[in-house]
Amino acid sequence: MFVTSQFSIFMVNKPGILAHILVEFAKGKINITAMTVMDSVEHGVLRVVFDNPELAEKVLTATNLPFNKTDVLCVNLDNRAGALAGVAEKLASSHINISYAYCTSGLKGGRTIGILKVADVKKAMKVLQEGKKATKSQPVIRRHQATSRI
Repeated sequence: MFVTSQFSIFMVNKPGILAHILVEFAKGKINITAMTVMDSVEHGVLRVVFDNPELAEKVLTATNLPFNKTDVLCVNLDNRAGALAGVAEKLASSHINISYAYCTSGLKGGRTIGILKVADVKKAMKVLQEGKKATKSQPVIRRHQATSRI
């Protein structure tokens, strides 16, 4: 689990804009860790996490693209059903709201990273780290899906 910078890049919603932005990152040899795109009729927002946020910020500034930078929580998850749900439950039980979330895919060892925008990153980290310590000593409880007969 770690905190990193996420960039929200505001784009005109027309063909070629996303390609232009991605080409600029490729030219700068900046790897994208995770990304998501939201659109509306008039504009789109590209939310992206890079392996080198400082270099990415320089590229964005040089291209004159409007962007915001914010801290997000990156949580290592097992690539299995319910992994992100468990994190969301722990945060909800501590009254920590998740404004939005998205995940990576295809990491080594079948793992993924959940990118979470929360109001209080430090508190969220503390809750999740305490949850890890508590679950290590407790037995694993597996829920089995009820089967129905047709």
